[in-house]
Amino acid sequence: MRRTAFLLCGGDWHRAQDLVQTTLAKMYAVWPRLSRTGSVDAYARRVMVRAAIDESRRAHRRRESPVDRVPETGVPAAAVDDAVDVRRALARLPPGQRAVVVLRYWEDLSVAEVADALGRSEGTVKSQAAKGLAALRALLAEGRVAVEGLR
Repeated sequence: MRRTAFLLCGGDWHRAQDLVQTTLAKMYAVWPRLSRTGSVDAYARRVMVRAAIDESRRAHRRRESPVDRVPETGVPAAAVDDAVDVRRALARLPPGQRAVVVLRYWEDLSVAEVADALGRSEGTVKSQAAKGLAALRALLAEGRVAVEGLR
């Protein structure tokens, strides 16, 4: 759950911890009903993705800028791990595409499971996954990720 939240939050562990806490609190509120239906994992994913998208919308409206983050002064060393570059590129995707890519490829869910978790059609999930992967490839190929860093 923490790993998925980390990826949905664009690599920010603090936001990921808040997202997990929000998800668990919402699950606690409906636990008696939820435990009878047996769809705990699907419900958790759905709540987590929706909370992440809602938070990104709120942050966009507030136009926050973190004060504890120092702007990058140059290109990181060439020895930067590929996983870091991928996480940075993932953070630059729109929240909806990021959610689809994370659930489909990191969580290894089927198209139907992702569609169910996000409340979207399978066709939308397929197109968002394709667009998200294309955007990731473009960002990684251009090298913009290493230069621009995280949002």
